[in-house]
Parts: sequence; structure tokens; C-alpha cells
Amino acid sequence: MPYYIDLFSPDTYETFSNSDRTISGFRERHRNIASDIKPGDKLVCYVTKLSRWVGILEVKSNYFEDSTPIFYPANDPFIIRFKVNANIWLPLEHSIPIFEDTCWNNLSFTKELPKGSIGWTGMVRGSLRMLDDGDGQYLEQLLNHQNVTPTIFPLSETDKKKLKSPTVKTQDNKQVSVTIPENEIITHTLDSSILTQRDSIKVQALIAEIGEKMDYKIWLPRSDRQRIFEYWKPRPNTVLEVLPLNYDDVTLKTIENIDVL
Repeated sequence: MPYYIDLFSPDTYETFSNSDRTISGFRERHRNIASDIKPGDKLVCYVTKLSRWVGILEVKSNYFEDSTPIFYPANDPFIIRFKVNANIWLPLEHSIPIFEDTCWNNLSFTKELPKGSIGWTGMVRGSLRMLDDGDGQYLEQLLNHQNVTPTIFPLSETDKKKLKSPTVKTQDNKQVSVTIPENEIITHTLDSSILTQRDSIKVQALIAEIGEKMDYKIWLPRSDRQRIFEYWKPRPNTVLEVLPLNYDDVTLKTIENIDVL
């Protein structure tokens, strides 16, 4: 009975909580992994942004494809789906922060690390990552105990801010809520990640150079600029220092990290 991680954003956590909790969905890119999952396997649920373990879903079917909107009102991206039973589903204030000692000190991918480390985050940056059997069993026991005898882990002010959907101002001065997609990454070995990063920088430089030849102004993430300039030498005043956008800070920071604009 394998255990797999099932990631929820605060928004999809709320949507699933308000549903009948019988369907869990994943993106198209998870199809191959989903084909290995069988009835009886367990999904250990983790809420991103809040870094909390929130539940255990038991898989009740093989995967199927269905685009009926569930998690989004339209164009729902979570079309690779399983029928599930919510064996454990906790309110957010009962969900278990990964940094709690009872959790941190007993998981194979955290217990040897200081709590300020980011070395563990690759495990919880993509859905359907298979957990070590010992980790899966321990989390199930921990969540079951919390379900029966709950301890409150209050949401901090920072947590509460993360639960609010960011807004942008439209041209007619209306405030509109926006959804920023979760950033799921694929982990690599050290050598392949360095190679992939270098290739990415070269592609960014090439796209920026094409934009310059078309007389566009170019935006590049500040953290990438020096490496990109090793492959591309822009003309003066080609690269923007400030984006001319009127968005809230969260949305603007997300846009600023797009590879090339």
C-alpha cells in the first residue's frame, strides 16, 4: 500500500473541503504517475504556502480523465482524477505544521536538517511524489491521532495573509481577485540541474535578443540578469529596471520572476 503526496493550495483545500470529498484531481503531466496508483493506495495531503499536513485520502478507483469543473469554475486543470475516500480531513487550525517537532524530527527527509533549511522542500513541491513507507505510515498515524485528539495550531498573521487571494486593479478601477498558480518543480541530480539551469539561461538570452531586434523593451528577473548578460549584450536602455504595472505586491513579484517579458 504505497503512500503519495497530494498537494493542495489554500484555494483548492477550501474547494475540496466544501465538496463531498470523493474526487481528487491532478494535472495532465501527472498521467504517467497516476497510472501506477491503484485502489487502496493512500494520498497524504499537504497544504502549500502554509506547509501543513491536512489529511489522508484513500484511493477507491484507477485514474480517469474528466474535465468537469470541480476545483476551478472553468478550465479546471485537474483533469486526471481518482475516486477517493477522505479517511482524515482536518480543519486548517488542526492541520499539522511540518515544522512541529513531532513531525520534523521523525520524517526521513527533514529529521537530519535544521528547520531553516530548504533541503527538504523538493519532496513537497510536486503532487504524486511517492513517500518512503515509513514516512507515509508515520504521517498517517500522526494525522489519525490529531483527528481523534486534536491539538490546535493557530494560524499566524502571516498564514492568514497567505489565505487571501491577491487582487489587481482593472482599467476601470475595479478590484478583481486573481489566482497565482502553484509553482511545482521537478527535482534533479546536482549535475543535471546545473546543466538544465545553464540551458535555461541560454534560452532566456536568445529570446531577449530576438525581442531586442524587434525593438521591444525587455524585462528579465533580477536574479538571472548577470548570467544572461554572459550570453547577450543588450543595447543601452533595452532592459527595463521597473515594470510599468499596477498590481499588488504578491502578483507583481510573481510577474517579475517570469523568465523573459
